Amino acid sequence: MDSRPFFFKKFALFHHRSTMKIGTDAILLARWVEVSENDDVLDIGTGCGLIPLMLAQKGIKSVDAVEIDYDSYEEATQNFNNSAWKSKLLAIHEDVKDYAAHCEKKYDLIVSNPPFFFGDNIPEKAKKGLARHTNTLSYSDLLVSVKKLLKPEGRFALVLPALESKTFLKEAENQGFSLQKAMKIVPIEGKESNRINMQLVVNQVDKVEEETFVLRNPDHSLTKYYKDFLKDYYLD
Repeated sequence: MDSRPFFFKKFALFHHRSTMKIGTDAILLARWVEVSENDDVLDIGTGCGLIPLMLAQKGIKSVDAVEIDYDSYEEATQNFNNSAWKSKLLAIHEDVKDYAAHCEKKYDLIVSNPPFFFGDNIPEKAKKGLARHTNTLSYSDLLVSVKKLLKPEGRFALVLPALESKTFLKEAENQGFSLQKAMKIVPIEGKESNRINMQLVVNQVDKVEEETFVLRNPDHSLTKYYKDFLKDYYLD
């Protein structure tokens, strides 16, 4: 197994022990979400810590990163300590449901690349299943935890498959959330979107801001917009 770190422009990180490897979903979500230098952020299910590191590069006050899998937690801690922002990043080994039950801190922004497999569609590897299957963290549990931890004017950003997003949004509306922004992610020009970045708030929204993002051209080469979008992170 290749155990070398993955290099971005301003940080490197290991992801070989984590349940959540470095992937396009997390990268696009972290790049898409807007932050300010005064934001206290929570990442739910951080894996190797990719999203906190990308947000720290943008400039934030702090990121707490909750992770239920111990190997992933250790790897995220290592990656945070090796970065230029180690004083702003903290990995926490805990189930987010337990964390929400006792945590008194409230967050300006909560981000997550959450589980999305349902029913019998369970990955073969148990550890990966822990990270990606909603039997561990249901949408209802996730939303209840977020609502406890979010400031009244806070934002909740996540990425889901386009199909699963419909189920999630129904549950979110039942719990008092409103969709504020969305980015539909199209894998290849001319295809339907297969992922969607969403930002929700706990108040009424007059109009949802929507955009479409195309990853690849018909010949499967990366689009110019994709390259420009991530130019501050990817090595040239």
